[in-house]
Amino acid sequence: MSQNLDIAPLRSLVAVADFGGFQRAATALHLTQSAVSQHVRRLESAIGRTLVERQGRGSRFTADGAVLLGQARRIIALHDETVAKFRPSPTDTPVRVTIGSTEHAAAQLLPNMSRALAQSVPKRDFRFRIDRGNKLREGLTTGGIDLALLIQRADDPRALYVGDLTLTWFASHSWRLPAATGPVPIVAFDEPCALRSRALETLADHSIPATIGAEAIQLAGVQAAVGAGLGVALMATLGETPEGLVRVPDLPTPDPLPLYVCTRPGLPKETAAQVAAVLRPLLALPGNNPVLTLAKGA
Repeated sequence: MSQNLDIAPLRSLVAVADFGGFQRAATALHLTQSAVSQHVRRLESAIGRTLVERQGRGSRFTADGAVLLGQARRIIALHDETVAKFRPSPTDTPVRVTIGSTEHAAAQLLPNMSRALAQSVPKRDFRFRIDRGNKLREGLTTGGIDLALLIQRADDPRALYVGDLTLTWFASHSWRLPAATGPVPIVAFDEPCALRSRALETLADHSIPATIGAEAIQLAGVQAAVGAGLGVALMATLGETPEGLVRVPDLPTPDPLPLYVCTRPGLPKETAAQVAAVLRPLLALPGNNPVLTLAKGA
């Protein structure tokens, strides 16, 4: 025998037998059909025998192939048993928890949050998924994510309130409020968006006419449109002023938005409580206004 018999080709050989062909084996192993065929050819080259041959539109194992198939099952079983003996026990393996948030939290809130979680919540492997608010809600329903930071609890009895987000109006340096009779142009995310709704509601409550002057699908687009002087935007920014923008004190102060930790069905309550406990002091810091709630669909 000129070469070693590697585990991956042996698994392909067994899959061809178990699933009835190369294509089905490839699907089961998440490989291409050509990759499975190449594995079988490598085995044939290693032992110098034909293992599988064509039969009509299909294929069949030769006598040598049947012998190697039996040996392959034994080799794989012993291999997997050996690996399992050295695999960390469940108590030693960190439990993975996927936290959903919007892109804005990734830039502003998540750095502090991830550090705090690593220090205060042991034996948890926290991963983060950045997406739109409505997609995060879908992920909670399907189990794709474990918990999400959202500003609407959506009648979720498991949602934990963690604090309020102070909102601030921002505009470009050159932007000026329109004349008394003119509507205030608003830069916002497209629907659905809680900040967009809060901006329009705030102005309407003070009898100030408003119109959507520009829309964007990402935070960078909102900030670019505001910087270009296309209107004013309502943001939550951890107490910071985005580069190139200024606060607008002449518009009515909006009510803050509540932030919740929402969880998927079946997630242990203690996990959500631990994340909420980490978030609360971050929100309580003077001037901290997390921007994760800027996503549409939040």
